[in-house]
Amino acid sequence: MKLFKQIFNKQLLIMVWAVVMVVGLNACSHVGEQQPVTLMKKEVHYQVNGVALTGYMVYPEGKKNLPGVLIVHEWWGHNAYARQRAEMLAELGYAAFALDLYGDGKVANHPADAKNFMTQALSTEGAIQQRFTAALELLKDAPVTDDHKMAAIGYCFGGGVVLSMARAGLDLDGVVSFHGSLQNLAPIAPNVHAKFLVLNGAADPFILEEHKQLFKTSMQTAKLQYEFVDYPGVLHGFTNPDATAKGEQFSLPLKYDAAADQASWQKMQAFLQSVF
Repeated sequence: MKLFKQIFNKQLLIMVWAVVMVVGLNACSHVGEQQPVTLMKKEVHYQVNGVALTGYMVYPEGKKNLPGVLIVHEWWGHNAYARQRAEMLAELGYAAFALDLYGDGKVANHPADAKNFMTQALSTEGAIQQRFTAALELLKDAPVTDDHKMAAIGYCFGGGVVLSMARAGLDLDGVVSFHGSLQNLAPIAPNVHAKFLVLNGAADPFILEEHKQLFKTSMQTAKLQYEFVDYPGVLHGFTNPDATAKGEQFSLPLKYDAAADQASWQKMQAFLQSVF
């Protein structure tokens, strides 16, 4: 009888251990899994000085007091890529607004058109800042946002824009530039509190070494917080999967780089968490 009890107790212990292991493994299998996010998406039509603009607002359903992030498009204009990035930000828990700096329907498929749209926007004095500010106010006024937590990211032309807007002292906690221009940036105002993250392709022929040094010197002189990341061997447009095809089509030094795209997106996420 004593031997039987010992065998029974041992078998019971094994069974209990097995149950504990199964429950534990099932629990662990859910660690790190994210619940599907339902996104609310809407086009926003607005005007600045008589110019009709179309933005794209995206945020996770059922959430409030969200940090807001503006997305400033490449020189191609407010296209599907800018909207895709807005949706990606919303999936991370932000209220995202892909703004329009050119005007309703101005989206380029050819570099000549892109250059023309960009030149027109830049040639009208104050237009860029006015249109950016209007989008920022729309995002602040959205019922789902915390208007004290605002940031902006930009690509190519848009990268230079977000750097300039932050340097001009607009109410932003942080800005991120992806393969953005470093030339002809706005002078640094005395009331800048934003932090800066610049993500650049080291092999980008549009961004000369002298541009980098001038930018860094100006930021250091003004004692602004910034980080500059150069991705070795990476060309212009490295975050956009369409860049390679456009580069080949128009003989431009554009090329998508999956590793740099992923690394820069992760860098941006950590940056936004830190500024908010």
